[in-house]
Amino acid sequence: MERKKIIKDYINAYNNFDIEKMLKHLDEQLKFENISEGVTNMTMTDLHSFRKQAEQATKLFTTRKQTIKSWTHQDNLIEIEIEYNAVLAIDFNGLKKGDNINLEGKSIFKFSGHKIIELIDIS
Repeated sequence: MERKKIIKDYINAYNNFDIEKMLKHLDEQLKFENISEGVTNMTMTDLHSFRKQAEQATKLFTTRKQTIKSWTHQDNLIEIEIEYNAVLAIDFNGLKKGDNINLEGKSIFKFSGHKIIELIDIS
């Protein structure tokens, strides 16, 4: 149950644009991947790179919210299905400032002890 709380804390921090709390339980050697429509469009292999990307991403949205729909547990992995809603703060990828983004996807968290060592976001 500790890992479930860690994920909830991460999601809450994400929703509140709180980078420090997002990073709290991430390993220094975090592996991060973002996969969209079956294509890996972002890969990072350390916490410093993840921090920089997370800080840049906060400038893209006026609001953002991940809502957890379901949980799947197996050994050192937890997969969550999410609904994602955000409002753009700038024009981005053909969308305009103020546009709403609504997606469904999943995130896979791999743990070593109480640290997240791998995070894969899929939409």
